[in-house]
Amino acid sequence: MRKLQLVVFALLFNGFVNHNNLVAQNNQTAEALESFNHNLWDNLLKTHVSYDGNVNYQAIKKDKTNLDQYISLLSKNPPNDNWSKNETLSYWINAYNALTIDLIIRNYPVKSIKDIKDPWGQKLWKLGNKWYDLNEIEHQILRKMDEPRIHFAIVCASFSCPKLQNYAFTAANLENQLTESTRTFLTDSNRNIITKNELKISKIFQWFTKDFKQNGSVVDFINIYTDIDINPKAKTSYLDYNWDLNE
Repeated sequence: MRKLQLVVFALLFNGFVNHNNLVAQNNQTAEALESFNHNLWDNLLKTHVSYDGNVNYQAIKKDKTNLDQYISLLSKNPPNDNWSKNETLSYWINAYNALTIDLIIRNYPVKSIKDIKDPWGQKLWKLGNKWYDLNEIEHQILRKMDEPRIHFAIVCASFSCPKLQNYAFTAANLENQLTESTRTFLTDSNRNIITKNELKISKIFQWFTKDFKQNGSVVDFINIYTDIDINPKAKTSYLDYNWDLNE
């Protein structure tokens, strides 16, 4: 009887291991087929960004090679018409975050991105044959792709922004990553306080109201990504935005 139990356990264990290996292989295969490899950026984030989204700018500035190499890859491989929507989205999300860090490093030490002159309007980066600033990437590219969850993935190097995830966004995982980023932001009481009858929410929802009302109200959008059933007539106010550096 004991032998039979051991055999059954071994079969179940092997099946579990094989399943996990297959999932990992499928994810690796999917990522390998993507038009752009974000591994360099992923490694940099895992090394210099905490789970809570705090960035070690000082360490990045001391060893800027990987960031420069990643921006060089972005420059040489901009999206084209053959890319899927998720490939294009992940490219521009990662680009926005990497270029924001580059902007901070160029001016570091600095207490806030707002201490930099015209931080979102400086055309400092050539991607493909065109020079870009952060404003254009956010407003002319990302916001026009009809994916409001990008607002919880791109980070303006400030405390009240969504946390900078310590991994790269990829086409293969983008749906789950955007959902997770949105849920994480909404449940963070430093950035949103949500109850059934009252919302004290980030000014992101005020600044970009139009983006969140594509399929209903702002409350309708938030209800999708919280476990709280918010009253449609809930009182709504907006929290002060803290622009201190996210370090």
